[in-house]
Amino acid sequence: MTDEDFSQVSMLSLFQAELETQSQALTSGLLALERNPVAADALEACMRAAHSLKGAARIIDLMPAVKVANAMEDCLVAAQRGHLRVGREHIDALLQGCDLLKLIASGSSSERANSEIESFLAKFEELSPPEAKPGAQDFAADFATPDHAQEQLASTSSANLLVGAVPQAHGSIGSDRMVRVTADSLNRLLGLAGESLMEARRLRPFADGLLRLKRLQSDLASAFDNLHAVLPPVSNNAPVVEALAEAQRKLRLSQAFLAERLDELDSVDRKATDLANRLYDETLASRMRPFEDGVRHYARTVRDLGRTLGKRARLEIVGGSTGIDRDILEQLDAPLGHLLRNAVDHGLEPPEERLAMGKPEEGLIRLEARHNAGLLQIAVVDDGRGIELSKLREAVIARQLATRESADTLSETELLAFLFLPGFSMKAGLTDVSGRGVGLDAVQAMTKEVRGITSVSSEFGRGTRFQLQLPLTLSVLRTLLVEVDGEPYAFPLAAISKTMRLQRMQINLLQGRPHFRLNDRQIGLVTAREVLDRGESGSEPDELSVVVVDAGRGDAYGLIVDRFLGERE
Repeated sequence: MTDEDFSQVSMLSLFQAELETQSQALTSGLLALERNPVAADALEACMRAAHSLKGAARIIDLMPAVKVANAMEDCLVAAQRGHLRVGREHIDALLQGCDLLKLIASGSSSERANSEIESFLAKFEELSPPEAKPGAQDFAADFATPDHAQEQLASTSSANLLVGAVPQAHGSIGSDRMVRVTADSLNRLLGLAGESLMEARRLRPFADGLLRLKRLQSDLASAFDNLHAVLPPVSNNAPVVEALAEAQRKLRLSQAFLAERLDELDSVDRKATDLANRLYDETLASRMRPFEDGVRHYARTVRDLGRTLGKRARLEIVGGSTGIDRDILEQLDAPLGHLLRNAVDHGLEPPEERLAMGKPEEGLIRLEARHNAGLLQIAVVDDGRGIELSKLREAVIARQLATRESADTLSETELLAFLFLPGFSMKAGLTDVSGRGVGLDAVQAMTKEVRGITSVSSEFGRGTRFQLQLPLTLSVLRTLLVEVDGEPYAFPLAAISKTMRLQRMQINLLQGRPHFRLNDRQIGLVTAREVLDRGESGSEPDELSVVVVDAGRGDAYGLIVDRFLGERE
C-alpha cells in the first residue's frame, strides 16, 4: 500500500484500539517524567509503549505511524542510555507525537498528516544529541528483519492486537475473556434481574401468611384441648369424644405437614432471594467502569492548560478504581472538564505568587471519587487561592442580584450558591478558557439531570472544593421510604441532605411560616400531609420525623412525615 490514503489500511481499527491503550500509558509516563526526569520506571514504561506502537503500526504497514513512533522510541532510548536528559521540550514533542499518531489513525488526509510528520521529525532532529541519532545502518536493521523473524513478529503482535477484541477459546489460560455487549442488552438484563429480585421477594409475604395459619392452628388445638377438658366423662358422650379425638389427630397431622412445608419454603425463600440479589448485583456491576477509565486523559488537559496560562499544574486522581455507571461516567465528561479548567484558571496562582505564599511552585488539583452511604461522591479540589467572599459579595451586588443590606446577611453557603447562576462570573475579562459564566451552570444542570446535588466550599488562601453527589447508577434509584397517612412514599437519596428527629420546641415562626435552624441556616418546614392534601393527622407528637430536601443552589426545605420506613431500591 502507499502512504497516500491512511484510511484504507487493513486492521486499522485494531491499531486504533492498541493506540488508545498505549497512548494512555505513554501520556501517564511522560507526565511522570516531567515531574521526575530520572524516573527509570516511567522511562521504561514510555519506551515499551512507543515500541509497541511502532510494532503494531508496522504489522499493518502504516509507515507514517512507524516513523513517528520510531522517533519517539529513539528519544526515549537515548534518555535511557544517558545521552540526553528529558526536559520540558522533549515532553512537549513526545506528547505531540501521541497526538500525531491519533491523527494518522483517524484516517485524516495524507497531505495534512505528512506535513505534520515532517515538522515533527524535524523537531526531534533538533532535540536529539548527535550520539543519540540512529545511523542509517541502525535504521535499516530496524526495518529489514529476516523473513522468518518478521513472520514471528507479525504473528506475536497480531495476537497482542487481538487480545480483548476476540474471546479466547474455552479453557484457555491468560487474561479474562471479553465480549462486546450493547448498552441496550445490559439494560434489558438489568431489568430482568430486577424483576427476578422483586418476584423472589414475594415469597416472604407468602411465608408470613403461612406462619399466621400456623398460629391459627395452634389456637385451634388449644380450643380443642379446652373442649376436651370440659366434656363430662359419661358413656353417652363417647361418640363426641371420639370425634373430638379424631379432629385433634388430624389437626396434629396438618400442623406437622404445615411445619415441614414452611421450613422448605423458608429455605427456598432464602436461596431464591440470595440468588436474585447476586444476579442483580452482578448485572449492575457489569454496567460499572473504573472511574479512572473516564478521567485519565484529564491529566494531560490540566498540564497543557497550565502551560498555556503560564502555570504549573498537576492532576492527582484519588479513588481511580471506584466503580461508576457507564452512563454517568459519559455525562461527567463535560462537567468535570469545566471544573478542572476553572481550577487551573481561577484557582491556581502563577508560580511566583505561589512561591511568595510559601506554596510549591506546582499547583495540585485532586480529582476524587468514592462511594458513601449508597451514593457516588466526586470532588474537584485545588490548593490555589480560594474564593474571597468579600469580592464575591461585591460581584453579587454589582450584578444587582441582591441589595447590599441583604447581601451582608448572606451566609458563606448562600453566597457561594451564586456561582452556579447562569452567566455569573467573578472574572472581569473574557478569555478562551473562562469568563463567560456558563461553566458552573452547566455543571449544576448535568448534576440535576441525573438526580444529583452540587456543592462548593472554599478557604481563602488554601483552595476550593467542588463536590458532586450522584446516584451510583441511573438504572436503579436508591430511595428513603417514608409513611404519610398510612401510605408509603419514596424520596431519592441523592436529593436528601439530612433526616432528623425534630423537637416541636425547636420550631419558630419566620414571616408567618414554620422554620427551624440547621447549621446556621433557617430551613422552611412543611408537612407532607399538607403537600399531598391529606388533612391533619389529629395528633401533635412532641418529636417530628423530618426529611431535609436539597432544592439546589443552597436552598433546602424540611418535610414532616409520619415515620421513616428505611432505604429501598
